[in-house]
Amino acid sequence: RMLSGYKPKNDVRDSYKILELEEGCSLDDVRNSYRNLAKKYHPDSSSGMADSRAFIRVEEAYRVVLNDLAAKQKLDPGEEEEDQFKSKSLQHRHYLSFEGVGIGTPSQREKQYMQFRVDRATEQVLEYRQQRLESLYAGSDLSRAKEVRQSKKVKITQAVERLVEDLIQESMAKGDFDNLSGKGKPLQKFSDSPHIDPMTHNLNRILIDNGYQPEWILLQKEIRETIERLRKSIVASRRKLGEPMTLSEQKQWGRICEQFAEDIGKLNKRVDNFNLVVPILSRQMVHFSTDKEILRARKTYEAVMEKVSDSDTKENEGEEGK
Repeated sequence: RMLSGYKPKNDVRDSYKILELEEGCSLDDVRNSYRNLAKKYHPDSSSGMADSRAFIRVEEAYRVVLNDLAAKQKLDPGEEEEDQFKSKSLQHRHYLSFEGVGIGTPSQREKQYMQFRVDRATEQVLEYRQQRLESLYAGSDLSRAKEVRQSKKVKITQAVERLVEDLIQESMAKGDFDNLSGKGKPLQKFSDSPHIDPMTHNLNRILIDNGYQPEWILLQKEIRETIERLRKSIVASRRKLGEPMTLSEQKQWGRICEQFAEDIGKLNKRVDNFNLVVPILSRQMVHFSTDKEILRARKTYEAVMEKVSDSDTKENEGEEGK
């Protein structure tokens, strides 16, 4: 911007001297010298000799020398410079716009790109209409098939209901319902709770009569049975060991406690699953503690051993009395 409207004032000979060239040099020499001096004096370069005034003199001299060479070769310096740099530009930059469509000048490529967009939009409209028609026809076929299936289902249901009603009426005419227990008596209430509708009560009663139990009740029962089994097994394992325990028995007892801790961890996972499905918050369960269970097993073992010792002393006293 600073140099766009700047007019050079240097003489041709002085310009050659500033560029450190001699008259009659080639255009490549001029460009190479200008690049080297620009790198040396440009204010934005990291060179220690950067100087804006010197760079302006170099720029002015470069323009004068280019005009002089162009006058000698009877060429336009702007066209010469454009032709020289056009071959050095990256080839793929011609295709960075217009989505790579078209060839020729930018204006020609723009016209070709506009026509390409029109053709693409037309194809998209045709595809959209085709898909819409296909979906409509497919939806109509599916709806017809659903209506046919539903009508058949309704007909079958009505036929079964009529058959059942005919059988009931036939049985009533024969007098099969005369000997039923509770005939002529009022129906019992469905439930003691007024908040439960008769349908829910009947469904629950049918499920209970057929042995159905909810998942959370089965999980609760399984957890209780498992903890009782684990408690009995650890007490039985402790009774098998001596009193006091030897070194090998202590190691065996440690392994028993480790296995017991693993079983308690698995049981606590079942407790988590139970708490997720139980419908009543007050019915939720807490985790079992391994340390508390082992301490409980020791107390149980001590109580059992005390009972055994008391029974032995009583038997001994009875034998002595006899």
